[in-house]
Formats: sequence, structure tokens, C-alpha cells
Amino acid sequence: MSFDFSPSLAVPFGFGIFGIFFVIMSLLVLGIFLFVFIKIISQWNKNNHSPRLTVPATVIAKRGHTTSHHHAGEMHHHHHSTTYYVTFQVESGDRMELMVPDAEYGLLIEGDRGNLTFQGTRYLSFARI
Repeated sequence: MSFDFSPSLAVPFGFGIFGIFFVIMSLLVLGIFLFVFIKIISQWNKNNHSPRLTVPATVIAKRGHTTSHHHAGEMHHHHHSTTYYVTFQVESGDRMELMVPDAEYGLLIEGDRGNLTFQGTRYLSFARI
């Protein structure tokens, strides 16, 4: 009994090492995309099922996270996006960082005291006392 190990039979379906690598990387990217998508939908659903709470809180810290995108082509385009976060401390001493709209970010000052309304990880409002 003899086996024929010719190059055409070494890897099935005509895939070479680069074809296999391409399939593995494509599956990895698709898997990461699905994981992130499911995580976002899961958090959205959890927030929707959480109770709306209003608690006394203090603004502890503020920060912004800016991302920049550069699109090359005939015309160069730059796009900047900033996401704003505020850390609140409630009476029990627990702290939570919530993403806030840019219009409200500018109105909040570290040390402000008031009533924080939130639902899960979703910021709803902050009313100064």
C-alpha cells in the first residue's frame, strides 16, 4: 500500500497556508464583532429592565474620551468624537461612572450635590439641590 502525497492532495480544497490563515482571521474578526454586538444588546436590555432610581449624589470627577478617525482618499477627512463620563458618589460611599450627554457634561462641576436619576448604567438626569 502506497500513499501519494503530491502537493495537490496535501491541503484539501486547494487552500494553501494563506487561505487557511485568511479563513481563521475572518472567523476571528466575525467572532469579535458578534461578541461586542451581543454585549451591547445585553447591556441595553439589562438597563431597560432595571428600575429608575433617584438618589442623592455628588459629582466626584469628569473626563472625556476622544477618538479620531482619518479617512484618506482624494480628499482627506478627519473626524473627532468625544464621549463624556462623570463619576458620581452616592450617600453609601459607592461610586459610579456614567456616560453623560455633552450638553449636560458642561453644566456639571466637580463637587456639585444633587439628585442623580439613572437606570442601570444609563444616566438620565442630575438635578442640583
